[in-house]
Amino acid sequence: MTSDVFRGISAPDRSALRQQQFLEVVTRDEARRRFEAHIRLTPLGTEEVSLEHALGRILARTVHSPGDVPGFDRANVDGFAVQATDTHGAMEHAPLRLRLNGEILVPGQVPRCEVRSGTATAVATGAMLPRGADAVLMVEHTELGPEGDAPLEVRHPVAAGQFIGFAGSDISMGEVVLRTGQLLGSREVGVLAAIGCARVSVFRRPRVAIISTGDELITSGSLSRPGAVYDSNGPILAAAVAEQGGDPVMLGVVPDEVSHLEAAVRRALSECDLVLLSGGTSKGAGDLSYRVLEGLGRPGILAHGVALKPGKPICLAVMDDKPLAVLPGFPTSAIFTFHEFVAPVLRAFAGLPAERREEIDARIPVRINAERGRTEYLLVSLVRGPSGLSAYPMDGGSGSVTAFSYADGFVTIPQQKEMLHPGEPVRVRLLGRSVEPADLVLIGSHCLGLDLLLDELQRRGLRVKALHMGSQGGLAAARRGECDIAAIHLMDEATGAYNWPFLEPGMHLIRGYQRMQGFVFQPADPRFHDADIDIALERILPDPECRLVNRNPGSGTRILLDRLLNGARPPGYDLQVKSHHAVATTVIQGRADWGMAIETVARQYGLGFIPYREESYDLVVPEDRLEGSGVKALTELLWDPVMRERLAALGFRQDHDE
Repeated sequence: MTSDVFRGISAPDRSALRQQQFLEVVTRDEARRRFEAHIRLTPLGTEEVSLEHALGRILARTVHSPGDVPGFDRANVDGFAVQATDTHGAMEHAPLRLRLNGEILVPGQVPRCEVRSGTATAVATGAMLPRGADAVLMVEHTELGPEGDAPLEVRHPVAAGQFIGFAGSDISMGEVVLRTGQLLGSREVGVLAAIGCARVSVFRRPRVAIISTGDELITSGSLSRPGAVYDSNGPILAAAVAEQGGDPVMLGVVPDEVSHLEAAVRRALSECDLVLLSGGTSKGAGDLSYRVLEGLGRPGILAHGVALKPGKPICLAVMDDKPLAVLPGFPTSAIFTFHEFVAPVLRAFAGLPAERREEIDARIPVRINAERGRTEYLLVSLVRGPSGLSAYPMDGGSGSVTAFSYADGFVTIPQQKEMLHPGEPVRVRLLGRSVEPADLVLIGSHCLGLDLLLDELQRRGLRVKALHMGSQGGLAAARRGECDIAAIHLMDEATGAYNWPFLEPGMHLIRGYQRMQGFVFQPADPRFHDADIDIALERILPDPECRLVNRNPGSGTRILLDRLLNGARPPGYDLQVKSHHAVATTVIQGRADWGMAIETVARQYGLGFIPYREESYDLVVPEDRLEGSGVKALTELLWDPVMRERLAALGFRQDHDE
């Protein structure tokens, strides 16, 4: 950096600009080897808990049954305890007769009378079987005859042992019922209760300290302020720790000050078994967290910078046998590095086996550029097409909070790979146990009106998957048979007509609604006062200080704006965002003065709006998907009178009648 750049900047701030880079960027495998080499990957200890607190714990000792279950021979049905030979030959039209003993047996009652030949004792399900009985006759196969010596009529024979639950038939004395390392769910708790176990030995849960760092962070529920970001990493990591068998200990948000952060880390190391930090570089004076960790314990920092994307800034350390990880500040980076480096250690501490995730085959539908030299994780959403599963990349980058929650899995791109080509086969590691098929897959342009429709379908019980890949991306997906519906708003430059000129054979157009496109701007900006589109352009195009925020190429809005600009490239033309909301936010923040978006979004953000023209937001359906339940449900919803009113309230006009 030259002295001209530093002119007017104080010495401390110059130091901040000269950020200390990663000391040594190592591979993922080398970082993990270094980290785990200094950790005992064994459970941290055991404790006894009562059965009511055993759910979700990991069994520390194999459990043997102290007795038989059931502990006695019992009746499996309501009926009569008999000797089987006394029923042989019984038929509906020629019943046999037995005498009733003078007791009725119910669960918990010890029999007094022996069942001798020619007699029967009434028993309820679960009751102890009396001596002499070797079968239970169902009550449905009997009739009470007239009073006399043998009032029980037997109308169906039974075999010896029939409808009896013998002692030890479920669990026998000394049998292993649960093994060390087993996760105790509701079924396992039931087994323990059945053998009379009141307390059980389980592995102690690792206590994991979670510290979020950054002056910009505020906690959920606080009032926001300019430049502030709600802390999502803390809650995300706390939930991830609990999923992996640990007890999260939230130590809150710590500002970017060495003394505050050092005090928090020292407390965490003294109280917990493992320490997680996220962020810590927002002041720019090198890596703040890295500097704080120096000297806190041995062997200290083991890796600082790993050849991963996302996740390069991770720092791994061990402080006097306690592992510590400084995870990147961006949510997706933080959770990926957590699962890559922290989760295996945490599971070992908790007594859990290594995590297994299912992998399935898919194909990449679009070109993906990768960075050579770094292992890259690509979040994907899976959709089914004629040739199998397609893995669509999730947009948003490492700073996206929602990308991880919406994704079905991820693809690992090796260090040596620079590109994934359309149609290339990949292995997708699932984030859940399986991929649930959706009732409706929609790919294309995003819209608030569409959100309203899909929310209602979801409320009605349909599984919906929506991928916002733009109008052209939706059409391409429909062409490949990868979606039920493509949502588009494309204007044909030659005719000015919307959507239908882009249909191909085998595609059907469903009319959606009209959206008003126009300019959005700060309400106080005088350049847009009392102006229509033409007057506004006359004022802003010659102004070198009036900056545009543009839309991405291929979007319907970009096509409309380019046609309006007629070759002009005002300041900010190359600043391209991917949604109407992003346009509005950029104007709100003052990084641009104007852009093109729909009126609904302008109203939502309190921006000024100059209408230009209505566009048609329609749905394209491959003809072989027209009879699908999801497509039919969405089509019917578009005609629903209540839904039409709700769409109109948002500013979306339907000009077609039934």
